[in-house]
Amino acid sequence: MRDLRIVFMGTPDFAVTILKHLVENKYSVVGVITAPDKPAGRGRKLNESAVKKYAVSQNLTVLQPTNLKNQDFIDELTALKANLQIVVAFRMLPKVVWQMPEFGTFNLHASLLPEYRGAAPINWAIINGETKTGVTTFFIDDKIDTGEIILQKEIAIKDDEIVGELHDRLMYLGAALVLETVQLIKEDNVAPKKQPELEEKTAYKLFPDNCKVYWTDSLENIYNKIRGLNPYPAAWTTIYTNDIETTAKLYKVSKEFVKHTDAVGNIISTKKTLKVAVLNGYLIIDEIKLAGKKKMETQNLLNGFQFSSNSKMA
Repeated sequence: MRDLRIVFMGTPDFAVTILKHLVENKYSVVGVITAPDKPAGRGRKLNESAVKKYAVSQNLTVLQPTNLKNQDFIDELTALKANLQIVVAFRMLPKVVWQMPEFGTFNLHASLLPEYRGAAPINWAIINGETKTGVTTFFIDDKIDTGEIILQKEIAIKDDEIVGELHDRLMYLGAALVLETVQLIKEDNVAPKKQPELEEKTAYKLFPDNCKVYWTDSLENIYNKIRGLNPYPAAWTTIYTNDIETTAKLYKVSKEFVKHTDAVGNIISTKKTLKVAVLNGYLIIDEIKLAGKKKMETQNLLNGFQFSSNSKMA
């Protein structure tokens, strides 16, 4: 059995769960690398990453480099004498960092690699209507998400699942997979495999442009896009009503497949319901956030907001 000294690298809540599992299973975490504190809110108070908050609560050594190639940081990292590094939702590492430990540096990625390499794999799996996804551990190399695979676990995506729900299921599945991977490395029993050559499905970074709803798309595609961006960063659209133009973020929605003669994008509203005409039916909106307003159930919105008869979304 190898005696492991682990450095963990990560920033968001997704990474905290994995770090917590390592600590609770008594692995020796000799250091935690996370993002520098960032000013946030009106008072521009420095905000610590979720990983830092947990690491500090466990009295773990924390490093927060702005530049991963900086010699001072490299010296601090070397001084930790780690022989394994684990990366979860962090950033691309320079070769000098990922090559450092004796037993390698592995990453947890929230997809079944080689599919959905990139920044937002959980979102794009739902947006593209996939019926399954999973998590992968792999040894880091000099490209993004291309290294040799150690282990994978697969799960089904539910028909009405939103990205927030899938995120949490993959987070716990990933924590279990990381523990399995660490145990294999501890036992010197790893047999990594080269990633297969497949037609690539890319998990592009999410920007406002690729979160916009296009109402000329199919009902199924629109529905998948909205649930694949719910709750964050949220799909959005422009609303034209009562000679006013505003934007709205869309959250909980459902589908109604039916033939109709309404123009694409037309809004049909009653005192309790709101739906938008698309090519092969209607998208029913149950939760919405108008610009400058709170997110609310559509029925509550309609108590105080009236759409004109020629309202539309575009």
